[in-house]
Amino acid sequence: MKRNLASIFLPLALAGGIIGGIYIGKYEAGRKMSPQQEKIQTILGLIRSQYVDEIDVDSLLETSIPELLSSLDPHSVYIPKSELTATNEELEGAFGGIGVSFQILSDTVRVIEVIPGGPAEMVGMQPGDMILEANGKKMIGDSISNSRVFKLLRGPEGSKVSLKVKRRSATKLITFDITRDKIPEKSVDSYYMINDSIGYVRISKFARTTYNEFISALSSLRKEGASKYVLDFRGNSGGFMDQAISMVNEFLPAGKIIVYTKGRNPENESMFISDGTGQFQNVEISVLTNEFSASASEIFAGAIQDNDRGLVIGRRTFGKGLVQNPIMLPDSSGLRLTVARYYTPSGRCIQKDYKRGVDGKYELDIVDRYNHGEFYSKDSVKMDESKKFTTVSGRTVYGGGGIMPDVFVPEDTTGYSSYYLEALNRGLIQRFAGDFSEKYRSIIKEKSMAELNRVLPRDNMLLNNFVSFAAENGLPARWFYINRSRDLLLNQLKAVIARDLIGFNSFIEILNQKDSTIERAVKALESGDSPTKLN
Repeated sequence: MKRNLASIFLPLALAGGIIGGIYIGKYEAGRKMSPQQEKIQTILGLIRSQYVDEIDVDSLLETSIPELLSSLDPHSVYIPKSELTATNEELEGAFGGIGVSFQILSDTVRVIEVIPGGPAEMVGMQPGDMILEANGKKMIGDSISNSRVFKLLRGPEGSKVSLKVKRRSATKLITFDITRDKIPEKSVDSYYMINDSIGYVRISKFARTTYNEFISALSSLRKEGASKYVLDFRGNSGGFMDQAISMVNEFLPAGKIIVYTKGRNPENESMFISDGTGQFQNVEISVLTNEFSASASEIFAGAIQDNDRGLVIGRRTFGKGLVQNPIMLPDSSGLRLTVARYYTPSGRCIQKDYKRGVDGKYELDIVDRYNHGEFYSKDSVKMDESKKFTTVSGRTVYGGGGIMPDVFVPEDTTGYSSYYLEALNRGLIQRFAGDFSEKYRSIIKEKSMAELNRVLPRDNMLLNNFVSFAAENGLPARWFYINRSRDLLLNQLKAVIARDLIGFNSFIEILNQKDSTIERAVKALESGDSPTKLN
């Protein structure tokens, strides 16, 4: 079924990609049971009537459903009634709490996203952190569940929660004391002019309002003189798919495939074609991705890459090409059932390999990539030669393992030292910046970079003040390592102070000044690099 942007969208959304929504009432009522289904009914009846102990068969079924779905694929999930509201609130982005998205892996709560501007980000939590305790209550082991995590992390605005966190780069547990707050809903959380002609836009997720936020940001930058754009999808794990489709449409001429879906049933198949109404069809763009760019982010990057519309720069994306359908069950519980795969314009499905059933290798894929050196070397990336496809201009691209960027930029660890990592892991940078901000907040006349630069001490004084603060808080000065991390420490300190005094947009703007991927994207736009020049 072909559809263009002028037609009505299927209500596509993404927790990977979610198509529509179905309420199942008596869907199976008129269907005759198969012999295997009858066998299950018989077994349940025998358990209810003859098992040595009295068993709540309904509870038994409740615990069996997740295992049943896990035998299908990594993204089909069952959501109990008790968790469905909280899960939907997380997707919508309108909830109170600490501001993280999480996943339970191997009986451990792992942070997969720290929401920009939220309480957790303000104290220095990071993606990959493992939450072991909340207010002294354990959050690890067989008993941990989504509902228990929600119960422990969420609470009234202004209430406090103390978390004990394990971080890969830290030898000791880290304690974060967080004040719960309403979680910001903005998905385009930073945009500014990099120079006189290049605008920067950071899209952290795909929410219901992302397209409107995106157009507003692009238009605002165009009024400031932007004729080229850096579009940053790094760390964007997805969201509503229709928003990504509308955003891609802004950059393509009429008649270009954006994405299509294929499933077993025709109702789950669609093709989306650009309608030629986009306001930014002639501007140059660079699209930034990394290993945490997934789903809708990959749809955007894949459409731009396959249509040779702009350069994708950074590192290989996550690799999620499965589409889930949200289904409400009669008892108000729900499913997100995989019903289709999505394909980029060249015909590739970027879903990475998985085995049916519980697949520990799938869950640890990002860790495996890191261990194999993929974050640091393009040569370490192994694409499947059997899944070659071609872009509009004939360039080779690959399916089956995420979007490989046109220009690879390794993870930048320049300036990393044991001193820097310990300062970061202990939250000392955030604490120092918080104290500094409270001291100078009253004399800030306006929230601007010029005003911030007026109150900031010179670099040497700022660094010395921080080193003294860190020593007072248990981190001795080690000047060999401090000097090695000098630029990085100063950049982080200024960024966090800017966030506290001016806002999140300034935080990103300062961090990006030392970002090698941003530098490469700007170089590509200034030199006129294009996909066709890569042939």
